[in-house]
Amino acid sequence: MCEHWLLYFYTARKIKTYVYLFPVTNPNALRQMLREVANGDLSTDAALEKLKYFAYEPVDDFARVDHHRALRTGFPEVIWGQDKTPEQIIKIFQSMSAYPCVMATRIVREVYEQLQPHLELHYYDQAQICATGQLSREPHYPGQIGIITAGTADLPVAEEAAVTASLCGFQVQRLWDVGVAGIHRLLNNREVIAQSQVLIVVAGMEGALGSVVAGLADVPVIAVPTSIGYGASFNGLAPLLTMLNSCATGMGVVNIDNGFGAAMLAGQILRTAGKLKGLDINESR
Repeated sequence: MCEHWLLYFYTARKIKTYVYLFPVTNPNALRQMLREVANGDLSTDAALEKLKYFAYEPVDDFARVDHHRALRTGFPEVIWGQDKTPEQIIKIFQSMSAYPCVMATRIVREVYEQLQPHLELHYYDQAQICATGQLSREPHYPGQIGIITAGTADLPVAEEAAVTASLCGFQVQRLWDVGVAGIHRLLNNREVIAQSQVLIVVAGMEGALGSVVAGLADVPVIAVPTSIGYGASFNGLAPLLTMLNSCATGMGVVNIDNGFGAAMLAGQILRTAGKLKGLDINESR
């Protein structure tokens, strides 16, 4: 094997047969580290820890794919599709072709139709996500993420969160259109709150639903302000400020329309809970 390439066995979704090959940014450092392991001067665990920060793959002159992100953070790199050309997206997907699932967010249908002839993708229209993997019926991690919206207009952001969480291997429970203008709709479905270990609340307008749910829940609540609303909502700034100023405890807030970020944070909360319970999180991937 060429010394500029690293062979790395990656455990994913309980399958241990994926092999990723990617260029190492510093082959001399890799050679020295392997020599230390061979001589017994460096333990295999210490070497693995160093490898977490070792490599990325340049893609032409516009991207550097972080192949070690899953090893460091538990989740692989995800492609931000907005503002990239279809050609750039295709090349990044191809550089990650060995992964069991690669996903890209903020992909409008017109862009997806340009990608499809070159890649085998599944498209999730409302979420504006395309991925090389399908939604799994069986979750790979314990726990449930409940996702709640104030209104139907919040669904694109909520579906971005739901599809992201599902593709990452988490169980998702949806509850749509239960905003404070008809609070009885939420109260009649309190079992979603009771059965979830993390809650994501997506709301535009004044953004009050996050505080209401946080006042009913004994689990972490992630509030997502959306840009839905009339002029004085300032494209999501009003619900963002409402959520940040909430008097309800146990609620954190992500950026406006950031359903993806909310899902990843929820996933990390569940993974951390698994670590505290002594579960082998790497075996779950």
